[in-house]
Amino acid sequence: MKMIKHFLPRTLLGRSILIVVVPLIMLQVVTTFIFFNRHWETISLLLSRSFSGNISMVIDTMNRFSEVEDREWIFMVSPGNLGLELSFEEGAILSEETVKKSDGLIEEMLEQGMDERVRRPFRIDNENFGDKVQVKIQLPEGVLNVLGKRKLLFSSTTYILILWMIGTSLILLAVAIIFMRNQVRPIRRLAAAADNFGKGRDVPYFKPEGAAEVRRAAAAFKLMQARIQRQISQRTEMLAGVSHDLGTVLTRMKLELAMLGDSSEAKALAADVAEMEHMIEGYLAFARGEGKENAEPVKVDRMLAEVADNARRNGAEIELEADTGMTITLRHNAFRRCFGNLLGNAARHAQHIRLAAQRRDHQLEITVDDDGPGIPEDRREDVFKAFFRLDEARNLDSGGVGLGLSISRDIVHAHGGEISLETSPLGGLRVGVLLPV
Repeated sequence: MKMIKHFLPRTLLGRSILIVVVPLIMLQVVTTFIFFNRHWETISLLLSRSFSGNISMVIDTMNRFSEVEDREWIFMVSPGNLGLELSFEEGAILSEETVKKSDGLIEEMLEQGMDERVRRPFRIDNENFGDKVQVKIQLPEGVLNVLGKRKLLFSSTTYILILWMIGTSLILLAVAIIFMRNQVRPIRRLAAAADNFGKGRDVPYFKPEGAAEVRRAAAAFKLMQARIQRQISQRTEMLAGVSHDLGTVLTRMKLELAMLGDSSEAKALAADVAEMEHMIEGYLAFARGEGKENAEPVKVDRMLAEVADNARRNGAEIELEADTGMTITLRHNAFRRCFGNLLGNAARHAQHIRLAAQRRDHQLEITVDDDGPGIPEDRREDVFKAFFRLDEARNLDSGGVGLGLSISRDIVHAHGGEISLETSPLGGLRVGVLLPV
């Protein structure tokens, strides 16, 4: 069963065509088998009996009118009336070696007809006379040579029927392929729209079309898309209001702290306010997600160069290795935030960082390697949890609230990609990001 599945087409169009083609071929095979076994053999036998009957009539006529003039007259009128060219070898004898049976269908049917109608020794030659068949019959006075056209023994309707069967089958197959392609095309468009929406791209021109079931699926997708976009919009608007209100309160607190002077209490309180502002920004960035930013084509090497430059300004030592000319459609600011988080996490715990990007088949692979202490393998999944802070060996969000990797993973997943943690060749941690191109 597995071997059969290995050879079956994988696409819906291929399988649909296979469903049409297999019964059609089976029908043709069965029809051809029945036709050739019954019709062709029956017609061929009837034609052979008619051919043999004409020969039998010629022999009977020769026996009835045995004069030389009569025989010449019979030989003269036979081509026009019977389609047979006749000649006679006086005193000739058919040897045993010349009397043999043949394996072809025409010879087989003609032999059967000769046995039934003529009942004399004969020899059939179906190979040496082009479109004619020679039959030699042993008579008491000699050998009668009969040369008849092959079409007297063969019906061309058989080939005509085969051509009609093949022609109509090809026409039906072409029509089936056209209709199947039209039915599969809406499914492909629905799949492409779902894939683009899952990667954060807009699908404004998608509309339900095709069969009723496909239209229902497309309509359900559009409703789902509208609900998700509405929820994102409502959440973004709510968070914008929260950000504004909290920002107003923090601004008043900063002004009041500025009026308190440079006392140690005021400095401590200012540090708490700054930390609170940083925490609120982290919460809002995590909850806001991608907001209303539209996806657009982005040069990968330029985007990573911008992120690396920002990290270098904060004192990080970063080596950038990115293939030039790669373009991918994504939300630019969201990905800058994603890799800004990854580089910031690495810079807090490592001396050297390597940022690399290369294309592998239909995927873009971006890696962040560092020479820091790394993360234990059994804790690598935990660090993606929101608000999780790792206290052993390395804390990816020291000074933060444990949202850096959570935000990065949400951004990568929203673009249809995957993010993973591995041991780096530099000895620390490798963060790998795979994005579909």
